Amino acid sequence: MTASAIDVLFQPARIKGLALKNRIVMAPMTRNFAPNGVPNAAIAEYYRRRAAADVGLILSEGTTIARPASKNLPQIPDFHDAALDGWKQVIDAVHGAGGKMGPQIWHVGAVPGPGTDWTPAGEPEGPSGLGSPGKPFGATMSDEDIADTIAAFAAAAADAKALGFDTFEIHGAHGYLIDQFFWDGTNERGDRWGGATLRERSRFAAEVLKAMRAAVGPDFPIILRVSQWKQQDYKARLATTPDQMTDWLLPLVEAGADVLHCSQRRFWEPEFPELDGADGLNFAGWAKKLTGAATISVGSVGLDGEFLAAFTGKGAQTASLDKLVARMERDEFDLIAIGRALLSDAQWASKVKAGDQAGLKPFEASALATLD
Repeated sequence: MTASAIDVLFQPARIKGLALKNRIVMAPMTRNFAPNGVPNAAIAEYYRRRAAADVGLILSEGTTIARPASKNLPQIPDFHDAALDGWKQVIDAVHGAGGKMGPQIWHVGAVPGPGTDWTPAGEPEGPSGLGSPGKPFGATMSDEDIADTIAAFAAAAADAKALGFDTFEIHGAHGYLIDQFFWDGTNERGDRWGGATLRERSRFAAEVLKAMRAAVGPDFPIILRVSQWKQQDYKARLATTPDQMTDWLLPLVEAGADVLHCSQRRFWEPEFPELDGADGLNFAGWAKKLTGAATISVGSVGLDGEFLAAFTGKGAQTASLDKLVARMERDEFDLIAIGRALLSDAQWASKVKAGDQAGLKPFEASALATLD
């Protein structure tokens, strides 16, 4: 693909006061390299390299709020207390390279840590003490737990703004805490935090958004990541019709989300093929159409291997960007997030901008073990 053919990826974008030089976003990717939860110079340099190589917006790996069991691996970075000085080092490095960045704010919920005997400071918590449908794990959150969690999200929002970040993203996807409230398989509550409908089960996320919006004011851009699929069930779907998707997402935009980061496993797959065929709108396209919010799409961009293969030790070869360019040219979504391709090749965006498709490095699973 020639440099001129991918110009659509390098057009500027604006989200409230956040001016981006292009449409490329570094997707959040858990790295688990922060000693005692505190980002260090190596992490700052990891993000700085991407900022210096034409990434328009960097979203950090998931960073956890001040709750005892908000993370399930020991070196996931915190976003509170001692970790804040480390994040100041990170954002200063990114700004020094001319980049823009937001932390992803996270609580893992009732999800056990993979392959480790490490235990968090407190008992894992979720809406109904279920790690997945029918499988008990952790505690059922009380009203006090929920109130404290909402307050911790709000405190993280205020800290992100105070540290000088340009935005932040709330992790509401992939079967973690906020998504566990959305999902009827893990939210069996009979109070105001549950309910038979997706709109009712979205109340927790809406209250988180309202609290975070109040903490940063009306002009600070807020991104919310959402997904249909869960790590517990790759085929799960919260919304099976556009009306259900509207009931789910529109209240969240009204509560304060400026951008919906719509995670799917393959960005080129239509969300409702039964309605508009194989070339129909993807998840981000439908979210934009139904809510009017700006959207970010993501899912195996630039690679010929689906992302789940990465966790079985498999790599992926580089692939054509034709499908991406076609969807962006028709304004289906506003920004595109790149994950594994940027993990293996910090220069990915610069090479794409120059039309150097042949110079792109294929993803190798070994990249997961480094901070190159």
